[in-house]
Amino acid sequence: METRRRMLRQYPDARELRPPLNAEIAIDGIAALLRGKPCDFSDVVLDMNGMPPFNRRIYEYARTIPRGKTITFAELAKRLGASGAAHAIGQAIGRNPFTVLVPCHRVLAADGETVSFCMNGGTISRRRLLSLEGALTKSGPTLFDALLSVAPPRPQG
Repeated sequence: METRRRMLRQYPDARELRPPLNAEIAIDGIAALLRGKPCDFSDVVLDMNGMPPFNRRIYEYARTIPRGKTITFAELAKRLGASGAAHAIGQAIGRNPFTVLVPCHRVLAADGETVSFCMNGGTISRRRLLSLEGALTKSGPTLFDALLSVAPPRPQG
């Protein structure tokens, strides 16, 4: 509610509208993901105009990585036929403007290593998303997971 009031103070002519279908699919999928439910963003159309072709290829491939699976920068570079481009892959992943819709959290610097290039939320968000997807079973629950289980629920509204 406070966010809505702040937005209206800043943009007094703004009106709340139902989001376009593409955005609604994304919103529903993100909400499901954050509840730990499977979701599919393959129907969400992303506007990659003006994006370097190499980054597009990376993001398109990242969208095919199944929930609960991860891949390393080097593996992704090899699969894209650009074996020496692991660093460039990391740079593109770090600039991903479609966080969650392009699951950059599934692309890791090294197998099991979750501390690496990460945009919009950083390492904690990456670990949380991987944990929700069941990709961190080897390392056990994180401190973040343990704290969430005892934290009071956030007020709805």
